[in-house]
Amino acid sequence: MSLTFTLDPAVTPALRDGVLTLWTDVSNAGGAVGFVAPVTAEAIRPELVKHMAAMAEGRIRLLVGIDESGDVAATAFLSFNTHRLMKHWVWLYTVMVHPSHQGRGYGRDLLAAAADAARTFDGIDAIRLGCRGGHGLEHFYGSCGYKEVGRVPAAIRVAPGDDRDDITMLLPLD
Repeated sequence: MSLTFTLDPAVTPALRDGVLTLWTDVSNAGGAVGFVAPVTAEAIRPELVKHMAAMAEGRIRLLVGIDESGDVAATAFLSFNTHRLMKHWVWLYTVMVHPSHQGRGYGRDLLAAAADAARTFDGIDAIRLGCRGGHGLEHFYGSCGYKEVGRVPAAIRVAPGDDRDDITMLLPLD
């Protein structure tokens, strides 16, 4: 089975709750998506509300992958730049595949769908993303065509004594 990807799905309570559940499950499985396990849905909800507000304003676009059961299984947020000299690329944030679906190629499918979506945005030439070191994510993104273009050592403090690199990756869309 594969996921069905939709850019800018209708934001319903079911979608909102599905994204929140996904974000919580990915975080608690050790995913590097802005939180550290253990975390509750209530701790993540304010960040999701910020994303939803930015979506309503047109600053962020949501790409969602739905599984064969109709559940939210993957997401990525594409964020537009507001700086006039950087409007030719977008940020890719909160790239997630549910732990129960990992190992099936859905992460690659999600990144390909994000690149396809970004290619439809007027004037966008590239996608940039940041990832947390210590998980090997830069190797996964690299295998999907992204190039490491920057690294700040120990910029992310996961816990006292556990600092990780902040790695910037770039995918040209040509």
